[in-house]
Amino acid sequence: MSEKVTTETQGAAGEKKSGINESTLELIIAILLGVTAILTAWASWISSLHGGNQATNYTESNNLSAMGNSMYNEAAQNYMQDTLLWNTINDYMFDKELAEANGNKEAVKLIDEKIQILIEDNCTDEFAEAVNWALDEGVTPFDKEGLEESYYKEALATIDEADKILEQGKKDNANGDAYGLVSVLYSVVLFLLGIVGIFKKLPNRMVVMIVSAVLLVIATVYMVTIPLPTNFSLLSFFVH
Repeated sequence: MSEKVTTETQGAAGEKKSGINESTLELIIAILLGVTAILTAWASWISSLHGGNQATNYTESNNLSAMGNSMYNEAAQNYMQDTLLWNTINDYMFDKELAEANGNKEAVKLIDEKIQILIEDNCTDEFAEAVNWALDEGVTPFDKEGLEESYYKEALATIDEADKILEQGKKDNANGDAYGLVSVLYSVVLFLLGIVGIFKKLPNRMVVMIVSAVLLVIATVYMVTIPLPTNFSLLSFFVH
């Protein structure tokens, strides 16, 4: 009789102990489900922000690239026009030398006036300075340091800015894909936590839960290493 009571008492204690373990397990699973759901939403949102930045950067890069190429072509045309202009001035200088050789002062004066009018009406301040320097030095204005580069400086700066924005767009694309991978990992965690209930034995449930928790930690650690979108501020979505 005493042995039977002892056995029943132990069985009841075992069931009670087993029930507590199951309750604790269900609580942990519920917490993991909630945390994973929140992190999944976060990863999906940040991924979409990266995608938006990528599209914006690609569009801005294309616009700047087109503008830079247009500016480069315009600079090349200006360079060609200034080259032709210098050839014209050179022709006037040759006529001036002939007039000087013939002692024709009136012709020399007239040619000087033509050259000055030509410079004032057709030259930019920078090129006019280079032309006057070239006339004094007996060289071409394109020998002046930095003159040729000045034609393309603004265009090249614009193209360079377009390239930088394009690189940022590529980074946004990569970061968006990385956050997408994190969302997939979180989805796997949610799936594993969702099927815990189909296992009847507590040890099996524990194994599935542990695998889920480990995968959750791995995904979260990986997500922390991925940069947030450029100029991201959570407060900016609530304060305007």
